[in-house]
Amino acid sequence: MSLPTEPIGSIPRPPALLAGIADHAAGRIGRDALDALYDEAVRDTIATFESLGSPVVTDGEQRKPSFVTYPLEGLGGIAPDGAVIPFADGHTRQLPRLTEGPFRYAARSGDYLRVARRHATAPVKQAVIAPSALSLLYPSDGIPGYDREAFLDDLADEAEADIRSALDGGAHAVQMDFTEGRLALKLDPSGGVLRSFVALNNRVLARFTDTARARIGVHTCPGGDQDSTHSLDVDYAALLPSLFEMRAGVFYLQLASEPDQDRVLAAITAHARPDQRVFIGVTDPVDPVVETAEQVRDRVLKAAEHIPPERLGTCDDCGFAPFGDDTSTSRDTAFAKVRARIAGTRLAAERLGA
Repeated sequence: MSLPTEPIGSIPRPPALLAGIADHAAGRIGRDALDALYDEAVRDTIATFESLGSPVVTDGEQRKPSFVTYPLEGLGGIAPDGAVIPFADGHTRQLPRLTEGPFRYAARSGDYLRVARRHATAPVKQAVIAPSALSLLYPSDGIPGYDREAFLDDLADEAEADIRSALDGGAHAVQMDFTEGRLALKLDPSGGVLRSFVALNNRVLARFTDTARARIGVHTCPGGDQDSTHSLDVDYAALLPSLFEMRAGVFYLQLASEPDQDRVLAAITAHARPDQRVFIGVTDPVDPVVETAEQVRDRVLKAAEHIPPERLGTCDDCGFAPFGDDTSTSRDTAFAKVRARIAGTRLAAERLGA
């Protein structure tokens, strides 16, 4: 038998691109020169995925400033002093704050997909940000003349259009990044914030047919960035019941970095619906040690004790550089982990087939 395996999204940007971004910001090179560097980074990322035998590829989010803020690039009505997300090692990330309405995306995922497909021969997967993450842009004290309900109406419309741009553009799958799910339980242990996040995401997912939702997945992880996380200390089992209430056909779940994998796998078995495929994370982007193919194989075989192989797939725990300036993991290390994931998944499939 065969087991599907897919990347989650971001790959560390090459040094030449990072230098070009800095040069453009300083006025030393023009936009055309920067665009050429972006295009080369996308081409090289896809070519490397394909050379490793990846059955599905991504553009590595080379053109995105971050996995969460890509719809805002160039958008007006935004201030820099939004919600602050603390990480376990002490560093923080700050989201922008919306200052006026109506809210509109300045860029859509279909734009990135179109460029990626020009370079790819393999099917291309496209990541999108969950509307629940972008709901954090709305300030707690409101916006005069633009109430929260009007904002959520606009956000749902824009998120739907973003997903459709990828589906209509020929994406193999669309992955909705929901890293704020576990963080929601850290901010509000009662689960109220998490339930509101799930309801908002379902409001968007409900607009798609069953056939379309079979190509839409939800990714969750404890927020890897700069070799740290924002919510690994939150009980995973507290998230999973609500997570599987989302009306998606596929779930991409961080697992390699989880200390008690058997407990998490049991919770997945208890809450995942029979029509939902589960991709389990078998490589940990936060850990600098590259997994062996045999380690990946054994993680898959353990998961297959809980999840029927016909509903099982593998992925990385999360992206390797979800924020454009994250250089904590090298590009070579990221692709070495990808190689191990692909080879280990193949070994597990052979064992399960036997």
